[in-house]
Amino acid sequence: MKFVSWNVNGLRAVCGKGFADIVSELDADFFCVQETKLQEGQIDLQLPGYSSYWSYAEKKGYSGVAVFSRHEPLSVRRGIGSPEHDAEGRAITLEFPDFFLVNIYAPNSQGALRRWAFREAWEDIFRSYLSALAVEKPVVACGDFNVARHDIDLRYPEENRGSTGFSDEERGKLEELIGAGFVDTYRALHPDEEKVYTWWSYQRLARKRNDGWRIDYFLISENLLPRLEAADIHSKIMGSDHCPVSIILNI
Repeated sequence: MKFVSWNVNGLRAVCGKGFADIVSELDADFFCVQETKLQEGQIDLQLPGYSSYWSYAEKKGYSGVAVFSRHEPLSVRRGIGSPEHDAEGRAITLEFPDFFLVNIYAPNSQGALRRWAFREAWEDIFRSYLSALAVEKPVVACGDFNVARHDIDLRYPEENRGSTGFSDEERGKLEELIGAGFVDTYRALHPDEEKVYTWWSYQRLARKRNDGWRIDYFLISENLLPRLEAADIHSKIMGSDHCPVSIILNI
């Protein structure tokens, strides 16, 4: 099965930039998107062969996640059990016979980590949520985690050390999550690959210069690692300040 994740930074905007063609090109079983930035009824998007599942933010034009699936889930859960965080439409979980698929858009800590308290609470609740799911069956979690993991995962680590997205606090929470029994799929298969990123600022021609960050991930339960066949970053696909990432699992 093929899984794709993409922060589209506005689904209506990217639909005007060939979104349906990109979905067709990547030919995934599951296509997860973040930052849909819309409410129910604000888009009529029909992707042949896919059913859609949505979690909207209460605030208009903000956050939001969706999954387009070729397979009918056993159940759909919105949020992570935290009303404060769930009001922002940051998570959706689809249950299938052999695994859970969790699509998330982690809160941005914002400049000077001024929203870190909100983000820190999210991190702890999300880790507990994933760990509880993993007791039932294996987990595939994807999305924009809003943090670069290691120095290799951004172009200028020294210049950005301690800043939002590369602070010790944020990186520490990601390591806690991975340490709870999950695998960073891209690094599992490409441990030393350099200058491969998933997000670039719109400023200073960052994408053209490849001044990027790897902040979009697929994490899987450790017991799925033997079934991991591929993990890719599709940096040539345009339409957002992020690019799609994908994995193939023999599941």
